[in-house]
Amino acid sequence: MLFNSWQFIFLFLPTCFLGYFSLIRLNYFLGGKIWLVLCSFFFYGYWKFDYLSIILYSILFNYSLGTTLSQSIAYHNSINRKVCLSIGIFLNAFFLFYFKYSNFIISNINDIIPFGFESPNIILPLAISFFTFQQIGYLVDSYKGETSEYNLLNYILFVTFFPQLIAGPIVHHKEMMSQFKSKWNLLPKQRNVAKGLILFSIGLFKKIAIADTLSMWADQGFSNSFNLNFYDSWVTSLSYTFQLYFDFSGYCDMAMGLALFFNIKLPLNFNSPYKSINIQDFWRRWHITLGRFLRDYIYIPLGGSHASQIRTYTNLFVTFLIGGIWHGASWMFIIWGALHGIALVIHRAWRSLGGNLPRPLAWFLTFLFVHVAWIFFRAESMTVALNILKKMFNIWELQLDILDIKTEKLAWLGGNVDWLSKILPIGFIANLIPLSIILGSFFIISRDNAVEISQRPLNSARISFAAILFSFSAYLIMTSSSSVFLYFNF
Repeated sequence: MLFNSWQFIFLFLPTCFLGYFSLIRLNYFLGGKIWLVLCSFFFYGYWKFDYLSIILYSILFNYSLGTTLSQSIAYHNSINRKVCLSIGIFLNAFFLFYFKYSNFIISNINDIIPFGFESPNIILPLAISFFTFQQIGYLVDSYKGETSEYNLLNYILFVTFFPQLIAGPIVHHKEMMSQFKSKWNLLPKQRNVAKGLILFSIGLFKKIAIADTLSMWADQGFSNSFNLNFYDSWVTSLSYTFQLYFDFSGYCDMAMGLALFFNIKLPLNFNSPYKSINIQDFWRRWHITLGRFLRDYIYIPLGGSHASQIRTYTNLFVTFLIGGIWHGASWMFIIWGALHGIALVIHRAWRSLGGNLPRPLAWFLTFLFVHVAWIFFRAESMTVALNILKKMFNIWELQLDILDIKTEKLAWLGGNVDWLSKILPIGFIANLIPLSIILGSFFIISRDNAVEISQRPLNSARISFAAILFSFSAYLIMTSSSSVFLYFNF
């Protein structure tokens, strides 16, 4: 089920909210928790009912092993805890590998050897990367003695809580369970509902009005890369750069807002990453909980920075290579991860030499690198990526052709093309509209983000503004088909 669908907004969410707090008010605390779990299972199974058995098996296995690891400390059991943890991590990794990478591996083998293997055509379960990483983190924390939760229902809620189930944030057990246990969170709070509405409305607007609009130019350009000129290649690449930004930023805002309806505060997962002034700063702002996971459970165990300089650089590169692979079974994701790994190594070396750049130049270079790397992230092949890059930086073929008619860019305007063409040349409209939206996107990212806005004192003006955004977005939802959040694919 999509956050940006009318079924979720007008049916699922009110039913889940009212049912949960109604049961709590009747002192059916256990019933309220069960209701929230059942709603989360329905939310997940709405896509494909068969997915439920997969996530249930994962939950039961990790709960059993995590409890064993925790209780072995409390009761001084004589089990080999390192072996148990290693088995747990291996089986989770194998579970993820089988569903996410089997088709990719077999396809590459078939390209190399003369006789091929039959492709298993395994369907990727929804959100498997997120709930698997989350539970690996739980096992490691249990091994360290940082968890004390032995209640199966609470653990199921920790994994399946619907605002963060599909695309994160990747939460720690200790971040969530204390909130679900708190008696102060058992009744609806007007302030949290109001802040949740602001966050959800801003996120919904980002997704529906901005990201989905930009997706049309990004999709057209990447699917037709050989026919792009200088101007079109930049519109294509920038459209995707901002589509991904507003898509994921919108999801994170909506997830935090939805959790607040239930008095739960999710960790910040997106903090204006396009304001970053270096690549390390970018990864402290983009998909924050994934970066935290990579640091705590891969980079540090590899040795982190407490080793030789070469070893530290290797650890950085390997960590972000794994981060690229985590995003999907494609060489393009691997290349993207390698590019970020190399960039982090260069940044660390530059910093160790005392290098410094003026802040505007540092921002520009960081944004340019991130922007170029997204081209590899989005492109279906190296040929497409290099073709777009060639057009972007081939100033000798600079073509602004502002009056050139490109009607495919105007398809989304529908019947509005007729009256607009009476005012302005169609070619001018076709080129000016995407450029205006991209420039508007630069302006938006320079301002306070949704979380910062929601933390300001509540007043009628902000609530009214959120209501206007929500109403406009709801209108767009009812008059167009909903699209999937990009990070649902990972």
